[in-house]
Amino acid sequence: MTNSGATPNLSDNDVQAIDRLRELYGRLKKELGKVIIGQHEVIERLSISMFARGHALLMGVPGLAKTLLVSKLSETMSLSFSRIQFTPDLMPMDITGTDILQDGSDGRREFQFIHGPVFANIVLADEINRAPPKTQAAMLEAMQEQKVTVVGKTFRLEPPFFVLATQNPVEQEGTYPLPEAQLDRFMFLIELDYPTEEEEVLIARTTTGDALPQLEHLVTAAEIIEHQHLVRRVPVPDHIYQYATKLVRKTRPQGTSAPAWLKPLVAWGAGPRAVQFLILGAKARAALHGSYMVRLEDIHEVAVPVLTHRVITTFAAQAEGLDARQIVKRLISETMEER
Repeated sequence: MTNSGATPNLSDNDVQAIDRLRELYGRLKKELGKVIIGQHEVIERLSISMFARGHALLMGVPGLAKTLLVSKLSETMSLSFSRIQFTPDLMPMDITGTDILQDGSDGRREFQFIHGPVFANIVLADEINRAPPKTQAAMLEAMQEQKVTVVGKTFRLEPPFFVLATQNPVEQEGTYPLPEAQLDRFMFLIELDYPTEEEEVLIARTTTGDALPQLEHLVTAAEIIEHQHLVRRVPVPDHIYQYATKLVRKTRPQGTSAPAWLKPLVAWGAGPRAVQFLILGAKARAALHGSYMVRLEDIHEVAVPVLTHRVITTFAAQAEGLDARQIVKRLISETMEER
């Protein structure tokens, strides 16, 4: 994509940096395509959340390569990676780490902090809803403030820091709903679906051999941080800010902006953080696609993964067989028609 001249807030260096980021994104998709068949939308949304400095929650039934996708993504980015397998007996200290009594160099015994698996650039919280809420809450401080407090001591997490969690459908046996406060920390809810028949044949052909291909390291931690700063400098026209705010306010049944059909279907709508994530997600998508300014289509492309897990449906919606995703899609469609 070429610069149309409508880049009032971008320097020439930033324009060139966006071009490089678009090229990097193309190489990233090609590299992941060596081991991940299909899931193009999922890869894009994961990339958007990371370059926008957000966390993502991947939801889908077992066997859709959620764990493989996250681990291979970290491999292409030369980042430290850790996996936490959430289980009903997992304790908060199993995530954050804890003080352990050790023998010191002078022969005295002293407490030494042993870092937990949360101390990594990419943390895969695998099947996060299989642990009870107390354990899930151990991730909140890390996700929001990029630090961990244990026994009164605070430890900073090295940037870049991403939590990429996987979740099985809540109706499956042995799962716990994530608290709304934790759901709101995730920028995106990314839903994975079954592959097409052609993709499934290709999966069988390429993954049943002796070994998976090794992926190339495409970007360093320092470069990712530079790209994150670049994303935040992408210009946003005033009407985009207004449109994003209007869309989010329509999800709130208690407000005057919500359409009449939505009010009996939604118990609680999205908060102000949703507006922030809509704008940041749109900025990242624009940059990844080589655009020098956020457009409405960028908002529309990120609206569903940003809003779906922030819209809490009522029993009336469930009785009609409607979920939050369907409600959000209808709301987006109607808001687009109003323009």
